[in-house]
Amino acid sequence: MSERAADPDGGFGIYIHWPFCAAKCPYCDFNSHVRHHAIEQDRYAAAFETELAHFAGLTGGRTVQSVFLGGGTPSLMDPATVARILEAISRLWTVGDDVEITLEANPSSVEAGRFKGYRAAGVNRVSLGVQALNDRDLRMLGRLHDVETALRAVETARDTFPRLSFDLIYARPDQTLDGWRSELTRALDLAADHLSLYQLTIEEGTPFYALHKAGKLHIPEPDRAADFYALTQDLTEANGLVAYEVSNHARPGAECRHNLVYWRYGDYVGAGPGAHGRLTVGATKRATAIERHPETWLAHVEQHGHGTVEDYGLSEEERGDEFLLMGLRLAEGIDLKRYEMLAHRQVDQKRLSDLLEHGMVEQLGENRVRATRDGFMVLDAVVADLAA
Repeated sequence: MSERAADPDGGFGIYIHWPFCAAKCPYCDFNSHVRHHAIEQDRYAAAFETELAHFAGLTGGRTVQSVFLGGGTPSLMDPATVARILEAISRLWTVGDDVEITLEANPSSVEAGRFKGYRAAGVNRVSLGVQALNDRDLRMLGRLHDVETALRAVETARDTFPRLSFDLIYARPDQTLDGWRSELTRALDLAADHLSLYQLTIEEGTPFYALHKAGKLHIPEPDRAADFYALTQDLTEANGLVAYEVSNHARPGAECRHNLVYWRYGDYVGAGPGAHGRLTVGATKRATAIERHPETWLAHVEQHGHGTVEDYGLSEEERGDEFLLMGLRLAEGIDLKRYEMLAHRQVDQKRLSDLLEHGMVEQLGENRVRATRDGFMVLDAVVADLAA
C-alpha cells in the first residue's frame, strides 16, 4: 500500500463541472447540456471563481492534492477559462507541489493549440473519452469522432501532457469477445499509463434505455458480460496495467489521484452545475449538491455567491455505508478500523466470515479486507452484506 493510501482522512480534491457538450450521447445520464449559441465563458469563469470562494470559506487550511475538470466536455472551454479557474484555486487554497490536475477531453474537440494552452494553464493530466476503436460502434454510441481522429488525439495528448488516460466501453450491442480482445490490445499499445474500461450500462432516462425497453437494443446477458470483464482483467494484468479499482487500470504510481480521493472517502469540493461534494466541517461530514441547470446555476451564483441546493450532515450509518461502497471498489480494500470510526460500529463478524468463506472478500492483514475478483462481479451484494 502506498503512502497516500495510509492518509487517515482520504485526502482533499476539487471537482469542477463544465456542463456543456457539442452533442448528447445516447447512453449518457450525466448532467450535460447542448447549447446552439456561444457560451459566455467570461461570465461562467467569474461564477466559478465566486463559488470556489464560497467553498474555500468552509474548507480553509486544506491542501489541494487534485483538481478534476469534468463534464460535459471541458475541452470545449477556452484555455483562458481553465487558467482563471486554476488561478482561483491557487489563491484560495494551498496547492500541493505534486498536485494532479486532470482535464477530460473528447477526441473531436482536441486541437494541439488548445492542448498547449491547457498545459500552460497548469493541466498535467488529460483523460480522453475515446469509448471505442471501431467506427461502427462509435457511430452507434453517438460519438462525434472516428477512430483516426481518436488516434490523433491520443498522440497529441501524449506529446503535450505528462500523464494520459483514455476511456473505452465494452459489452456493447453485438460486440464479440474477439472484437473486444482486438480493440483492447490496440488500446494497450497506445496507453501511456492509465485506462478506464467501463461495461456499458443502460441508464434510465437515456435514449438507450427507451430502445432497450422496446427490445430494439440488445446488450450481452450477465454471464456473457462476465466473460468480457474476465478478458479485460486478463489482458490488462498481462500488460502491466493492474486494476486498482473495478474499472480503472494503471501502471504502478499512475493511478488517478483525484478518483482515489473519492474511493478513499476523502473530502472534495464540487463546484459547477450538478456537482456533488463531501466536506468535513468541524466534526461533521457534509454532503453538498449544486443546481443542475447551467443558466439557473449561473443566476444563483451571481445573486447568492453559490449554487448549492443541498447541504446536510451525514449520519454515522450513512458515512459507514458510503465508505464501504467507495472503498470496496479498490484493490487495496478498506481499513475496518476506519469504518468503525466513521460508523461507530463494527461490521457484522458473521457476515464477514461468510463472505471470506465464499471467496467474495479476502483479508489483508489484521484490519484490512478487499473484494476478490469474484466479489467484484457482485460488489453491490457484498457491500449490502457488510453494511447490514
